Amino acid sequence: QVQLVESGGGLVQTGGSLRFSCAASGRTFSGYAMGWFRQAPGKEREFVAAISRSGGSRYYADSVKGRFTISRDNAKNTVYLQMNSLKPEDTAVYTCAAKGSAYYSRIYTQENDYDYWGQGTQVTVSS
Repeated sequence: QVQLVESGGGLVQTGGSLRFSCAASGRTFSGYAMGWFRQAPGKEREFVAAISRSGGSRYYADSVKGRFTISRDNAKNTVYLQMNSLKPEDTAVYTCAAKGSAYYSRIYTQENDYDYWGQGTQVTVSS
């Protein structure tokens, strides 16, 4: 079992920045590829960003590319999502997810790829 706890959500104005953290416990963090997903009100959950076990491979949804950065610190068992130039359409509940993987460089973008999920944290971007 892996437990994931997000932090860093809140209210921010358009153009502002936030950084999420997702702390993992329970298993060797470096054995997991990680991802961030979000769900806006009335919409299905969507992929945001993913990072490989090693941190060397990253992938972003087109809607956040160039504005969001995913990173990880395996020594701290934590994955981060730095969000810049926030827009009202970024308003959503953001959730981190973990995928046990045998591959150091593989990333995963599908919701059903992931084994473990955090509880989610709300971001509201005001216009």
